[in-house]
Amino acid sequence: MASEKGACRVLTTPLNTDEVLCVRCGDRVFLNGIMYSARDAAHSRMAAALQHGEPLPFDPKGQVIYYMGPSPARPGRPIGAAGPTTSGRMDAYAPALYAAGIKATIGKGPRSEAVRRAIMECRALYLAAVGGAGALLARCITDVQVVAYPELGPEAVRRLTVKDFPAIAVNDAYGDDLYEKVRRERSERAGGA
Repeated sequence: MASEKGACRVLTTPLNTDEVLCVRCGDRVFLNGIMYSARDAAHSRMAAALQHGEPLPFDPKGQVIYYMGPSPARPGRPIGAAGPTTSGRMDAYAPALYAAGIKATIGKGPRSEAVRRAIMECRALYLAAVGGAGALLARCITDVQVVAYPELGPEAVRRLTVKDFPAIAVNDAYGDDLYEKVRRERSERAGGA
């Protein structure tokens, strides 16, 4: 299923494999529905739960995890600034979570080879959100509930209701990597100059 270069995709969670296969690296994605936020400490606990055959704090099938720890909410708002965390910090845990049914993760920065392989094998996605735009991204989050590990504070697992949450597809189910693609194109332009 080829995608137009830089297509715009609107996805509603939970995601299914057919939807994931329609997204290619470089596509703009707008997510609607539910996604979960989690960072390092929560990932460590979730990975331990999977290793011990215990359930995760939410059903992972078709879900999206946003690597984010919010700042405190202003009065009248469901969440404070909600910018992405560097994804590499979750690389040790991501393959097991993709295997458990997660269909996409959102963060910033490149992923390890093991994570990129898991994305292909599990027919999933890695999406990037814009770093430094936490206040703007928070506007796309309409409701927040802590669902696990409240003692972790900002790193607790949160259930986020989102509307038109923007991201860019970096790694797709076909093995393509937007960062590598951009580096290659830049190198080719520099070599031809």
